Amino acid sequence: MPWLSSYMRIGEGINVLEIGCGEGGNLLPFAQAGCSVLGVDLAEGKIRAAEQFFAEEGTPGRFLASDIFEVKEMEGQFDLIICHDVIEHIMDKEEFMRRVRRYLAPDGLAFFAFPAWQMPFGGHQQNCRSRVLSHLPYFHLLPKNIYRWVLKRGGESPEAIKELLEIKQTATPIERFERIIRDEGFQKVDRRLWLINPHYEAKFGLRPRRLFRLPAGIPWLRNFYTTSCFYLLR
Repeated sequence: MPWLSSYMRIGEGINVLEIGCGEGGNLLPFAQAGCSVLGVDLAEGKIRAAEQFFAEEGTPGRFLASDIFEVKEMEGQFDLIICHDVIEHIMDKEEFMRRVRRYLAPDGLAFFAFPAWQMPFGGHQQNCRSRVLSHLPYFHLLPKNIYRWVLKRGGESPEAIKELLEIKQTATPIERFERIIRDEGFQKVDRRLWLINPHYEAKFGLRPRRLFRLPAGIPWLRNFYTTSCFYLLR
């Protein structure tokens, strides 16, 4: 929010949409600041949890259990759209970005955060049940058949393997994301590539650190070191 505040006013009269809102944790501070918030998520259980969370906090918010590709009548409504760790799960990224563009108000901003695909845990393998695999960096970059075999040998369930292979299929390197936003007519307002993800401060007590300028400027190589990409688009 402090970063966003340097580019836009946050408070009453500001409409915020989060796509893939989960249990609503990202939206709560915006609602408490006076924004009107809407969270959309595929998982109905998470939406129910978000509604309960907001009720317990005594904070108003709207939530919708739906596929964003099926949501209509939101054109031009939102001053800010948040897509946090979502785009790397989307198959049709071009259509997704077209929808985000349609939902934005004329001067609205869209915030995207995602792990670069080639970074140590870009395959979300930290979610593996196997303690060894969940701590094994880079093995998601193996060819698909070998990757599947390793996951199976590691004892992962068919459902978990299916999800991890889907993430491999929808991989989002920095270069692919930048090509898509350029092709879909977005202006890049700000970009921050993180060597140490800001979320690691809460999780592991690590101080956030941006990727140094030289490696950040080298296409493809930078993906191996960027634990999170923050983009602000207009």
